[in-house]
Amino acid sequence: MQVPDLVLPPLVARIASRLPATPPSWLLVGLLNQLVRRQVLPADMSLLAGRRFEVRVLDAGISLRFTADEAGFRVDTIAETADLCFSANAADFARMMLREEDPDTLFFNRKLAIEGDTELGLIVKNLLDSVDWSNTPVGRFMAA
Repeated sequence: MQVPDLVLPPLVARIASRLPATPPSWLLVGLLNQLVRRQVLPADMSLLAGRRFEVRVLDAGISLRFTADEAGFRVDTIAETADLCFSANAADFARMMLREEDPDTLFFNRKLAIEGDTELGLIVKNLLDSVDWSNTPVGRFMAA
């Protein structure tokens, strides 16, 4: 199944941008920690420890902020600049996660913005490229 090339309506961003960002960040952090525990996401947490991350879903109007330590990922409640920020529309993030599009292709087509620490960006990109999504419920659903 291919992700359609959709952009969420501006009304969604206007509403979502007014909602608290913490619950979606908790969801993302919980998912990341589950993937690490199940060894689907082969993260070397020592490379990510002490770093701040932000994922901006542009068409949804939300920013998900989290940090990492040796034990896993945590919601970032400190209003400091993220060490690494990824920005894209929801459909482009979905395409990247489902491997319909390579992050490099999205980046060079200006559909994915990556800002911050370049070395950290390469570590995270390689980490995401190494994930076997077929071992996740999302991957099994998409294969059906």
